[in-house]
Amino acid sequence: MTVNDISAKHSLALAQRQSDALLNRCSYKGRFAPSPTGPLHFGSLITAVASYCDAKAHHGQWIVRIEDTDIPRIYPNSEQHILQCLDAFEFESDVEIIYQKERLDIYEAVIQQLKQKNLVYACECTRKMLGSNHIYSGTCRDKHLDFEHQAIRIKVSDQNICFEDRLQGQHCSNLQHDLGDFVLKRRDGIINYQLAVVVDDFLQGMTHVVRGADLLDNTERQIWLGQCLGYPQLEYMHLPLAMNDQGQKLSKQNLAQALNIQNAPQLLQQAILALGQSAVDIDQPHKMLAQAIAQWDIQRIPKGTEIQGIFQ
Repeated sequence: MTVNDISAKHSLALAQRQSDALLNRCSYKGRFAPSPTGPLHFGSLITAVASYCDAKAHHGQWIVRIEDTDIPRIYPNSEQHILQCLDAFEFESDVEIIYQKERLDIYEAVIQQLKQKNLVYACECTRKMLGSNHIYSGTCRDKHLDFEHQAIRIKVSDQNICFEDRLQGQHCSNLQHDLGDFVLKRRDGIINYQLAVVVDDFLQGMTHVVRGADLLDNTERQIWLGQCLGYPQLEYMHLPLAMNDQGQKLSKQNLAQALNIQNAPQLLQQAILALGQSAVDIDQPHKMLAQAIAQWDIQRIPKGTEIQGIFQ
């Protein structure tokens, strides 16, 4: 089988997946999509609780997706820790968990679609060449470079992209002025987060995204990419972030403590309270989650992008 035959096979399979995704959309499907670049921490738990409760309170589906396309950054045993935490906190995914590193052929087929529409181009610019300028000026847009061993960027246009966040209100960005053409695939072959998340949200039938406010600025570029691919737009809710004693968001980069699954009920209660919800009875986690779902109220989630208090 030739390379062209393989590409055609992947394209046909993708077309069928896209058709199925449009036919099988439900009224609410949400997800929890951690990256295994380190262990889950308390900030991760807040996102898991909010996404789970919001989906179930709307009688929707909730699924887990492991976002592991950045294979060199996968932290040893972190995928196992994620699964252990899901078991300990008794979250139940409504469909089988998928791993993005097993779906690279799908993302490549989407890039081929974008090539056919002349919406992407090859870029030879390195970080050293770009310097400190965070807005890409389109240096390679008209060079018509060969795609082999180059980064792949998507073209953006001079227009405002706006969405109404369920917590943060209206958020807008002009990608050409604020960011420039952005990367979908790196020169080393790694698929960029922006591409993988948009494709999988569509193919898995997502309707709602509940995640941390640190990802708020990613949303307009994901909406733009979705528009280029003809995908329906999602509903977004960006949660305020738990902060450490240094005023930094809890994150793997800031060495936030891994969740201690031995204290699952207590940590679950803390996450529920951090989200402004009424306390639940300390019990088995699935019973606590059922109570949290029954009294879920997004109007009680703290306003802004940070949760008051110091967390670990």
